[in-house]
Amino acid sequence: MAHTFHIPVLGLGYSIDTPLKVARYGISSVVSIVDDELIERMREYHSRKNNIDFKPINKSVDDYRAKRITGYLNLIDELVYNQFTKLKNEPFEIGSEICRYFELLPEDSQLGQGYDLMMEYPENVRKSIFQTILREKMTAGVIDVNIMAKVDKLNYAADGSSTGEENTDALAAFRGFANSNLQSSVILSAGMNPRLYSYIETFTDFYPDKAGDLKKKIVLKVSDFRSAFIQAKFLAKKGLWVSEFRVESGLNCGGHAFATEGYLLGPILEEFKTRREEMYNELFGPYQLALLTKGISIEKKPSQRISAQGGIGTAEENKFFLDHYNLDATGWGSPFLLVPEATNVDEATLKQLTGAEEDDFYISDASPLGILFNNFKSSSINTQRIERMAKGRPGSPCTKKYLCTNTEFTDVPICTASREYQNLKIKQLKAQQLPEDEYKAKFDSATEKICLCEGLCSAVYLKLDIIKPKENKAVSICPGPNLAYFKRTYSLEEMVKHIYGAVDLLDKVNRPHIFIKELNLYIDYLKTDMQKHLKDLSDKKRKSLNNFKTQLQQGINYYKELVNELPNQTPDFLNKWFSELMQSENILNHIAI
Repeated sequence: MAHTFHIPVLGLGYSIDTPLKVARYGISSVVSIVDDELIERMREYHSRKNNIDFKPINKSVDDYRAKRITGYLNLIDELVYNQFTKLKNEPFEIGSEICRYFELLPEDSQLGQGYDLMMEYPENVRKSIFQTILREKMTAGVIDVNIMAKVDKLNYAADGSSTGEENTDALAAFRGFANSNLQSSVILSAGMNPRLYSYIETFTDFYPDKAGDLKKKIVLKVSDFRSAFIQAKFLAKKGLWVSEFRVESGLNCGGHAFATEGYLLGPILEEFKTRREEMYNELFGPYQLALLTKGISIEKKPSQRISAQGGIGTAEENKFFLDHYNLDATGWGSPFLLVPEATNVDEATLKQLTGAEEDDFYISDASPLGILFNNFKSSSINTQRIERMAKGRPGSPCTKKYLCTNTEFTDVPICTASREYQNLKIKQLKAQQLPEDEYKAKFDSATEKICLCEGLCSAVYLKLDIIKPKENKAVSICPGPNLAYFKRTYSLEEMVKHIYGAVDLLDKVNRPHIFIKELNLYIDYLKTDMQKHLKDLSDKKRKSLNNFKTQLQQGINYYKELVNELPNQTPDFLNKWFSELMQSENILNHIAI
């Protein structure tokens, strides 16, 4: 690959067409395929923009969800191919797109160094030959897709009957990708879904061809080694290979946050590093055997990458992750929200983000899925939520119904962010005649939920000016806390050069190291979790909290030793590192469980 970083999925709409903006420069990115309505509207927008005939896929069409996703992915694939082909055939002239491609590469890239050398050549036959070689070695960025594996709602026909297991949200979305022309990966996140994992077996693109290559690959987004190994073994026994483990910080990330049991990113990556070969060998045996039962024999061993993402903010951190943990790549998500030419953030939200401080970014219970969610205090959807409550109308109209999972009050699942659910919940709480403080806590918890289906799409509709009349314009955005340290919008060149260390966008910014920041997020999480259970702290929960605390202490001990391996060990750096680490350890030690 041309670059050593990728842009992970960013909400629903924020990176929905990022490949069209960066893939021609060799930068890989990830598209969410959860929302087929958003996808259909984006297919129409980009078809018309590129003078391509658009034929809508209406909901009356059989298997419309999968077909919409396939249609959009095929369109993006075609457009990126056309962009890249055009770019490759441009003359090597300063300011051209082809020169931009090479100038974005890291300084230690052989391809980039070859370009620099070629540009110094006099105009002659040798230079033309050199240019031809460079063109042949260029690669476009990969168009990967993301599915939250457990967001897998059953769907119902008009008569109330189920449309069948193969038409659940996750399986239909997966089918949309599997049937597309893309040669890329599906990133499976949010835990293990055996039904979905078994469904992958039915698609031949996930098995090696005669040359041993995979047309489509599986990537697992994970937050610890154990869960990664378990999921990969499950798949290997079905003849399905995990081509990459994408390790993400449990809390120092954007979007939904999946807290580990106190395991910190540094020790987790250390375990992947030390057990990488062991894991590969344990997976390859059952994988090879399972393929044989399907009549497939392989001679070429498949590759397996490991990458990390969540909170990386400086070139030093980026390089340390790659070098020390032997990673194949890193992911840079939230900072790209401030790169308008790469992602979709409306002007009003962009302005809010550039003026935000650390406490504007927080981990919330705002997601209807009941999973922790990285939130932004100043978002317009949060303002709308408060205004609706003030008017006595809490909750949101539920139009898309992707997150309808609750059956507390109804037989057919509804969304906990919906007006229907919140009204029913408030009536229940009032009927219970709870003490005032308990009532308020439960009321706040119920009404904190926001509509992500609409909120995570609004920004792209506003930016592209395709928002419909009467459509909700409130924006939900879910950056990681790392975004607090980036204070303006940036060009693609600026952000890429920052990643590779050619420029420093955070010069003189007081920012904690990625490991210290994550540690403090986990300590805050532990304190919050304790507060929730003060009145009903069972022996089981007490043991769980103590185990969590012990893991954090082990992480601190690991970081005390690791400091000797960190780059730029100036006296100021070392003093700051140990001071912040000791401060965090002191806070942890004073948490009595």
